[in-house]
Amino acid sequence: MTAKQRIAQDKGERESRMEKEMKDRYRKRLEAFVTEHTEEVLKQPRDFIRYPFIDPGSVYDGNVWDWDTFWSVYGLLNLADGYADGGMKERLIEHAKGNIRNFFDHQLEDGYIPMMIEVADWPEPYLNMKHKEGILMNMHKPFLCCQICVISDYIGDYGWAAEYSEGVEKYFACYEKNYYFPDCGLYVWCDDIMIGMDNDPATFGRPKFSTANIYLNSFMCVEFQAAERLCRCLGKEGRAEHYRKKREELAAAIQKECWDRRDKFFYSADVDIKTRKFDWFHQGLGVFWKTLPIKVRVWSGFIPLYAGIATKEQAAYLAAHVFDEETFDSAYGIVTLAKDEKMFDLSATNNPSNWLGPIWVVANYVVFRGLLNYGYRKEAETIYERTLLLLGQDLEKTGSLHEYYNPFSGEPVMNGGFINWNILALNMAEELEGKKAMLGFLGAGDSV
Repeated sequence: MTAKQRIAQDKGERESRMEKEMKDRYRKRLEAFVTEHTEEVLKQPRDFIRYPFIDPGSVYDGNVWDWDTFWSVYGLLNLADGYADGGMKERLIEHAKGNIRNFFDHQLEDGYIPMMIEVADWPEPYLNMKHKEGILMNMHKPFLCCQICVISDYIGDYGWAAEYSEGVEKYFACYEKNYYFPDCGLYVWCDDIMIGMDNDPATFGRPKFSTANIYLNSFMCVEFQAAERLCRCLGKEGRAEHYRKKREELAAAIQKECWDRRDKFFYSADVDIKTRKFDWFHQGLGVFWKTLPIKVRVWSGFIPLYAGIATKEQAAYLAAHVFDEETFDSAYGIVTLAKDEKMFDLSATNNPSNWLGPIWVVANYVVFRGLLNYGYRKEAETIYERTLLLLGQDLEKTGSLHEYYNPFSGEPVMNGGFINWNILALNMAEELEGKKAMLGFLGAGDSV
């Protein structure tokens, strides 16, 4: 080895040590921040919220949200054994179960469960009030059985959830009756209210019941998988097989209607498709296709990796999309809308929150987990390192965490004090070290 080569090697080793030291520092600081602030998101019953619950922190104080509670539990229970406070583990379990109890406490007779239960002056959740008036609203996103499974697997007991078996059946029946389009085999949002990704262009501002969103359908596949596990653990083999088949059928519909063979990407689908006859016009060959792709590249096109419903070939294309500098690649993770889309925007906004490009850590985690599912460990590690850099810099500069971030500078956009799915960076670290994901069945599915 020449002197020049030795110098280069020494420099590389030195930079590697510095990088490791920084990652260790950021990880420890993030874990310390989360554990120090956990108490702030554990809420006691209030008004018509009758059980303890977990909120996301920041401006969302006192509200029980569907997928937010899932991700909070997913992150907090992953840390539960490490709290210095010996009673914190039991309290986390109590509040996690309380999330589920609160949602079923407000389930309506037809199975409808609201997306959010808020502290308010009225006698019940607003969404329930509107539903009773005959105004169909979006319902609890497909994370209910998933949260039950995370809790039950962690404590090693599904018995506590047995009392909700009937409620689970009614929940899926309500989805089937009101949001399922059998012609194409996909589920459809009612509108763009509280869909999680508030201003996703595939749904935001579009007609009611027109979008079979890839987000909704991919996560529904995971929810069916969770329902299957729940039923098997409760000795309901017949119902477990029912939900296994539902997942299989939905995965096939996603493959048929949402995968674009030209772009090598999963898109949401427009289901408002039919032959519109007028007088003697359009009497010949009518519309025979079930959907049209909504060709807007949103980060949710990667969720089939997380759900384990992409093929190995599709996974290879999607992994390439993740690191395409013209579209999704960022020094801090995944931009939530491709950079070359005309709707790309980084404005600070609430109601709707902005998913038109900013970095959201939940998107980083879902893509990270999806990459790991298909064996893309190095790529997944890159997402983790970028996420840790994002949050570590925020803690050093502001002493807090925020809801979403600028993908170019890493600067927080808004809502300091947000905890929730920012915890997932710590899940990434442990999963790279070999720990099983909190949803233990996550992985590449039958379509691989």
